[in-house]
Amino acid sequence: MRVDAAIFRAIACLLISSVAICASASDKKNQAKSAAAQKVDSGSFGIFIKGQRVATETFDIQQENSTSSVKSQLKQVAGSDPVTQKSDLQIASSGELVRYDWSQSSGGSLTVLPNNEFLVEKITTASSSKPAEQPFLMPNTSVILDNNFFIHREVLVWRYLAANCKPENGSMKCKQEPGEFGVLVPQDRTSVRVRLELVGEEKVTFHGAERNLLRLNLKSDEFEWALWVDDRDQFKLMRIAIPADNSEVVRD
Repeated sequence: MRVDAAIFRAIACLLISSVAICASASDKKNQAKSAAAQKVDSGSFGIFIKGQRVATETFDIQQENSTSSVKSQLKQVAGSDPVTQKSDLQIASSGELVRYDWSQSSGGSLTVLPNNEFLVEKITTASSSKPAEQPFLMPNTSVILDNNFFIHREVLVWRYLAANCKPENGSMKCKQEPGEFGVLVPQDRTSVRVRLELVGEEKVTFHGAERNLLRLNLKSDEFEWALWVDDRDQFKLMRIAIPADNSEVVRD
């Protein structure tokens, strides 16, 4: 599987990949001391259960200097007082977690921070202002895949591609080999291991029309998802299928 070298470099420098690649890109820009935030991706996902839209996730990914910001807001469609959730994921170009924050309109929040080389989660409930702490013996380069924030899956795909694509004959060749990642799910206060594997190009119905998209399979001991990204548009996540829950996530 081959991808454009310029796109690969953008992905690699954007989120959690090779420091050397990012340094090379910085040299070409004369190592500017500061730069305006660069928007990498933004938009929204519709979340559907049995074909009915139940929520919308609005997201924005920006890169500024050596840090990438992944912000998302989830809002339920139904209900007289729909719950809104917000998340803010900050990642250093070296791959280390800077900070992760989550909150919801009905009360409660949490923060994940590096603690030396590991992670600590601080949880504040709606009934208590004093946060409880839970340590995780996980490296500070672990992946954040929180509940309901599907843009985190796009970040994981980019990380996987950056690790599995190498230069060859002027382009990037991607190995169709699985990658395993240690993952923290902050809202569940738990850690899991997931497996991501590039399947290849498939014809997919997207907003009523057929599109050629790249499929990846995301698995753990408890779930199996299919993800499709657009290799002609910076490998943006376009669709997720979750058969076990009769659920689907589609970029608007």
